[in-house]
Amino acid sequence: MELIEYNASVKQWADALFRFAYKCTGNPEDARDVVQGSFEVLWQKRGDVPAEKAKAFLFQVAYRQAVDNYRKQSRVTYKEQPESEEVHKPGHSDLKRVLDRALNRLDDQQKALVLLKDYEGYSYEEIGQITGLSVTQVKVYLHRARKTLKEYLVSVEHVI
Repeated sequence: MELIEYNASVKQWADALFRFAYKCTGNPEDARDVVQGSFEVLWQKRGDVPAEKAKAFLFQVAYRQAVDNYRKQSRVTYKEQPESEEVHKPGHSDLKRVLDRALNRLDDQQKALVLLKDYEGYSYEEIGQITGLSVTQVKVYLHRARKTLKEYLVSVEHVI
């Protein structure tokens, strides 16, 4: 991969990668770190990654960094609770909050699978390459995640 192809990858995939990282981490600063780290790894491996594989490589790195980030944060304990970002902002729809809460009920792997398939539009094979799962595992885990989301979203207490 040459410099021109790398720059084209940055322009083409930065926004989608940020959306994915933000949904995985739930924090814009952490998502920016994941995106920056992903592009840094792509730059370091540019000789080994063909330009046509840059998208899958970036999402694979972002997925792994988001999981690592989650593991690091789960080991950190706070003396005081950090301020909640759940402040109702103007224009922030109730539907979006309900969907975010539903996604947050999933474990990291299920959440990443739903985001990759339903938000980013990856095929089962591509998701398998990104996550290191077989296509069958992707389908099973995605089915379970969607079932959990459905149960949460159709329950009476969550109806908008």
